[in-house]
Amino acid sequence: MATKLEVKNLVISFRTQGGTVKAVRDVSFDLAEGETLAIVGESGSGKSVTSRAIMGILAGNGIVEGGEILYDGQDLLKITEEDFHKLRGDKIAMIFQDPMSSLNPIMKVGKQLTEAMILKGKASQRNARRSFNSVLKTLNDCIDAVTATGADADAVKVRNKQKIKIFDDFNINGTKLESAYNAAYESAIEAIGKAEEMLFFVEKKKKGFDATRHMMDICAKAKAALHESVVADADGSYQNLLARIKALAPKCKKNDTPAEAVSATAEILAVLQESVKKQKPNYFRLGYYLMKNPEADVSGYSVDELNELAYNFLMQDFMEEFLSDVKKGVAYSHQRSQEAKRAVIVQLEQAISYFSGEITEAESKALCAKLSQAVKEAIDPLEVHKDSLQYTFPNALSAAVEKYFAGVKQNPKNQAEYDKQKAKRDALVAKGKTVTWKLVPPVLVDLALAKADIVSVLSRLKEKYTAEQEAESSYDLSAKAIEIIDYLKEQASAYVYRVTKAIAKARALKLLEEVGIPEPRIRYNQYPFEFSGGMRQRIVIAIALAANPDILICDEPTTALDVTIQAQILELINRLKKERNLTVIFITHDLGVVANMADRIAVMYAGKIVEYGTSDDVFYDPRHPYTWALLSSMPDLDTKEKLEAIPGTPPNMIYPPIGDAFAERNKYAMEIDFELQPPMFKVSDTHYAATWLLHPDAPKVEMPRTVSERIARRRAKEEKDV
Repeated sequence: MATKLEVKNLVISFRTQGGTVKAVRDVSFDLAEGETLAIVGESGSGKSVTSRAIMGILAGNGIVEGGEILYDGQDLLKITEEDFHKLRGDKIAMIFQDPMSSLNPIMKVGKQLTEAMILKGKASQRNARRSFNSVLKTLNDCIDAVTATGADADAVKVRNKQKIKIFDDFNINGTKLESAYNAAYESAIEAIGKAEEMLFFVEKKKKGFDATRHMMDICAKAKAALHESVVADADGSYQNLLARIKALAPKCKKNDTPAEAVSATAEILAVLQESVKKQKPNYFRLGYYLMKNPEADVSGYSVDELNELAYNFLMQDFMEEFLSDVKKGVAYSHQRSQEAKRAVIVQLEQAISYFSGEITEAESKALCAKLSQAVKEAIDPLEVHKDSLQYTFPNALSAAVEKYFAGVKQNPKNQAEYDKQKAKRDALVAKGKTVTWKLVPPVLVDLALAKADIVSVLSRLKEKYTAEQEAESSYDLSAKAIEIIDYLKEQASAYVYRVTKAIAKARALKLLEEVGIPEPRIRYNQYPFEFSGGMRQRIVIAIALAANPDILICDEPTTALDVTIQAQILELINRLKKERNLTVIFITHDLGVVANMADRIAVMYAGKIVEYGTSDDVFYDPRHPYTWALLSSMPDLDTKEKLEAIPGTPPNMIYPPIGDAFAERNKYAMEIDFELQPPMFKVSDTHYAATWLLHPDAPKVEMPRTVSERIARRRAKEEKDV
């Protein structure tokens, strides 16, 4: 499976009045497509901080001291807030712990569901038009650069401009046709919504329901749905039905809707529901055909026949020759980019060598500026699938260099302040006085790690460029040219696609139904306080799914719910994951919650992952004492034994322990646990644990009897079920 997300060596701290809290310490994990990763640990272990870093919503006093969060070829820790805005909600969504605090208490849930859809729709329209114009101009320039080189260069440029204008004109014509179709389709959707709403309210006998107004609204919207590709009405039966509904509307009274009116509404609803299922014509092709043949009658063709007719005409009359020019422009842009990248690879190698030795601030910043400009010039402007690594490289490199030299300047000052405080404390202790204040460790930048981050930024881009050079022989020019045309077609289509309030409402009602909200049409107009806790959480899930994200982060979504509702929400998340092929990060403090839904589990304690493996690894072969403690504290219906509480409390992360952070609470702790942090020991290819008990020289320690007996019972039960 493809890797969706990678977190590498993430280090996050928070400035507080009491000192710097080390919240996340060198956390690394990856997430495969369609997988559920559970992050488990007590409160304060760093679970939610990690997820908020992925979402880009860390608190203002948060400090990302190191590491990477890689998604879709870009480091989420290095991108701008504007770039993050395009990902947050659309690509990565989050369900928060308390649904009541996640929802606006004075706004109806329907508006909270549709608000983001409408705003995102408007932003998409603006971006689509901007992208279309920008790429088309760049394509024109590239075609000119490769074809307009001889004595007739000016004449060639004029011809190229004419072809680009023809392409632009028929796209505009296509968008006008598509816009008319979209308007009719949207009206049909609105009419369907109104008709369904009317039939629902009549069935429920809603008090004060105004059927007359509803039927008039249905008539107006249904009439606007008349279009050859939506509701054609060749025989006039549709218009007759509209006239019938209009005549029946005044006969309706509040709380009294005649059966004939209900029947007519159901009839037009059925017609409209069938109409919106029709195949949409290809307006990109049709735009050119009708631009060249404005008097053509296309009403007698099926959609497939019409698409084929328009395609053949477009290819023969214009597109074959234009595609040939596009190939030349794409080839020119690609070759120019590849040449620049070869030069950048050499510069990157020199930079890696430089940053691996002694460096100065002035030289480093000058080198950063030079490299950033070279990378910017090496970007292929006609590459449809943009490699974000190139776009974020200048910011990433600059941030890494700034961090290193900030450490060079501040480390001596912070160390001197610490030494001064330590000397003062030691002097007081030497005099026999009781010292009540704690010695705050100095905030020091790990210069070796900071320099390694700089080299990592450089190396990652070098590896990317090198791989592209090696794959040059497989570059498909024809496919890339068609890709550019398809991209322009998509942008033109996106520009005329409007997310209206009615479209957003229809989507919201489907989402409410999908997440198990009964009677969604009534619930749509209610406030959050009118829902139970479980229902509110379902609404939060619906909001998170509104943009159909790739990754869904669930931050303890069942903590505020009772046990039976917890089970329903977990079942819902599992079902939605399968139906939508979601990739899920599930955060919880309860191992029992994730037993039947996680593919892999990361156990966190004091900002570090202490055990990492598949669900079977962690539940059937746990190796870390903290995992044993969590399993021992889980309720078990098959035994009457008293639950084992974990003694003590988590450490104060302003003063992180020198050795294993769990040592103070661990009855299996050895002397080395208090002196040195354990590395991640490999148990199997999928299973790792950070405990000195796995060292070859450590004494053999068996897991607690409570845990081993639970594992045995669970295995026996599974074998019996099989």
